[in-house]
Formats: sequence, C-alpha cells, structure tokens
Amino acid sequence: MNLLTLDTSTEYLSLALQYKGETLLRDWHAQQKHAEMTLPQIQQLLADAGASLQDLDGIALSIGPGSFTGLRIGCGIVQGLAFGLDIPTLGVNTLAALAADSEADHVLSVLDARMGELYLAGYQRNNGEWQEVLATRVCGPQALPDLPDTGWQGLGSGFAVQGEALQARYGSQLQAVDANRFPHASGVLKLAQAKFEAGLAVPAHLLELLYIRDKVALKTNERTKA
Repeated sequence: MNLLTLDTSTEYLSLALQYKGETLLRDWHAQQKHAEMTLPQIQQLLADAGASLQDLDGIALSIGPGSFTGLRIGCGIVQGLAFGLDIPTLGVNTLAALAADSEADHVLSVLDARMGELYLAGYQRNNGEWQEVLATRVCGPQALPDLPDTGWQGLGSGFAVQGEALQARYGSQLQAVDANRFPHASGVLKLAQAKFEAGLAVPAHLLELLYIRDKVALKTNERTKA
C-alpha cells in the first residue's frame, strides 16, 4: 500500500511516506507553524518520491494525546485530503507511536502535558506486536502509576520537565531514558500498516482525536473550579 502518515501532536511536525515499497521520512521543529507548513511539506515529500496525492491508498495520523491545536490542525488536513481523494484514514495513539519507534521491548512513553501534568502510557513488545500494559492517562508527578517489572526505556519530553519525579518514582525500573525523543510519523506508519491491512481503516468523517482531558481549553484554575 502507498501510505502517508503525519504527526502534529507536539512542537514538531513529521511526515512518513511509504510509496512503491520505499519509505521517506521528514521532520521539522515547527513550533506553532503546523498550519502553514504541513500541506506544503506533504506536497514536497510526494514530489521527492515522484508520487502524487492520487497515488495514496490511505492516510494515518497520530491522534493524541498531545497539543490540542496541533492535533486539530493535523486531523483537519487528513480529513480534507482523504475526503477529496476518497481514501480511508486511521488514527494511532501518539504514545504508542513513540514506543513503536524504539528498539526496546518495554517502553514508558511520557510527554509534557503542560499545566504540571504528564501524558503517560507503558508498552510491551510481544512477538513483534505492541501491547499497552499501562493505560494511557494524564496525571501529575504526585500521582504516577505503578510500573510492572523492570528494564523499561523511558522516552519523551515528560522526562525533560518532570525527570526528577519520574526517576524518583521508577528508579531502577528504568534501564535508559531519552528525554529528547519526540513522536514521529515513522512510528505512526509502523503501527498503521497492519491496521490498514486488517481492514480497520475508517472513512475520513469518522476519524476522531484522542482527548484524555475533559476540559482541554481551560486554564489550570478554571479546570479546578469546573
């Protein structure tokens, strides 16, 4: 299948294109420029591969958790393209995509959720397939969940902002940590391929984002009062 995947869940923008058996990857530190950059960069990526939008069989997106604005921009672009091309879409958990890019078999994916909180999930690779063994959640450093076993690789920006709390909570259970790793469209592609082949794709209008905060647009004090 010829597949395009996107990740707009953080301050980075990344794209992956699988075309005629070859894979092309691109990423940028977009900051707040996802809206301006994404479509032109998709067109450039396709041009670099000698492909066009009409060659695509499906599009997949990292659907969260992550930046509310970035996710909405990415979802709107994917839905618009897929609807116009009449091709199916898929959503992939952002934290799962982060884990899928790792060579480790036990990954604790942790992203900065702002407002003093973290997006967190744990994944284990069994026979080449990833299983979520610690459910996706948002929590403060004082409410970090139990982590089973040892030998975990910690990935993501959460370790940059709450590294001390995470190390204090999990200690020797963490074998290695990479706080600079960000979710990438390459991880989305790795997980989306099997889902497309299994017939799990959906029409563009059914693509949904994963929000794990009830009040994503409110300030901390407003969320407390609501």
